[in-house]
Amino acid sequence: MLLVSDHPEYKPTPNPEYRADSGAPGTGSTAGGGTGSFGQAGYQQTPSFPSPEQQQPAYPQQPYGPPPLPPTNAGWAVAALVFFWPLAFSAFNHSSSVFPRWSLGDYQGAHYASERTKQLGKYSLYIFGALFALFILFYVVIIAVAVSAGSSYTY
Repeated sequence: MLLVSDHPEYKPTPNPEYRADSGAPGTGSTAGGGTGSFGQAGYQQTPSFPSPEQQQPAYPQQPYGPPPLPPTNAGWAVAALVFFWPLAFSAFNHSSSVFPRWSLGDYQGAHYASERTKQLGKYSLYIFGALFALFILFYVVIIAVAVSAGSSYTY
């Protein structure tokens, strides 16, 4: 039996029992108008290969399918854990939901989870920076008060 492939790199191999003038081995005519017949080997179909002039040109196919997996931004979740741990719970939750959402076909939800993880990591850095600045300001005020109070004493 001859197998026909859609791929041009696979060359068909001829069947030695198949005769060009018939659809079945050893018979002299084709039943059914030349499309094939029932013989001893079962139903055999006559191959029809287009000539090189009739073949359609190969166009590049459009990239159909899912979009690429967005990054999980796990580094931003770790930054949230290090710099402001209350945001880390939400950051790790969003980070761990990127791949499951993408694999279920929720590509927009996966992208949102990825971006939200990055956003929460940045927020934790901003909050840490603000708290650190307040901490330094607090110490500057305490030192200034201590110095001014210490200089007012007379011995």
